[in-house]
Amino acid sequence: MSQILSRDFFNRPTLDISRELLGKFLVRKKGSRVLSGMVTEVEAYVGMEDKACHAAKGKTERNKIMFEEAGLWYVYLVYGMYWMLNIVTEAKDFPAAILIRGIQTDQSHLNGPGKLTKALAIDQRFNGKWAQAQTGLWFEDRGVSISSKQMKQGKRIGINYAGAWKHKPWRFFLDPAVLAL
Repeated sequence: MSQILSRDFFNRPTLDISRELLGKFLVRKKGSRVLSGMVTEVEAYVGMEDKACHAAKGKTERNKIMFEEAGLWYVYLVYGMYWMLNIVTEAKDFPAAILIRGIQTDQSHLNGPGKLTKALAIDQRFNGKWAQAQTGLWFEDRGVSISSKQMKQGKRIGINYAGAWKHKPWRFFLDPAVLAL
């Protein structure tokens, strides 16, 4: 039985949520179609001290959603062509979010945040909206249990500018052997 993740789920420490999102399902309702995939890879961005976090230089028009309540979508464009989907975490006024990097659908593995948003038709329209069925984009717990042996942890990708923060092992992903089953 599926259960939609509540806003309370996201109002907790970002690193805990990152681990727990693996095995949950990202669901997108578009018209009469419902698309979904199991979350297989995420990256955590935590607070203004995290030099890889968009909030490291303070609140801006682009990142202001990160300073809002947990459970909101933070969607932004990179390289003028790829939408990045993040879920805001932790307490209001503490900027933190989790980038959704990959999902496994019945048809394929969408590995990469740009591929994922393109396949699910996710763009700026979701920025600042709640992760709820009413907005057409949400997470569900479908009872998949992920063991610590199935979970891997590593450095975040594409943040060479972040100094020592680029070495934080805040990317969480499922062991590729698990996905091959």
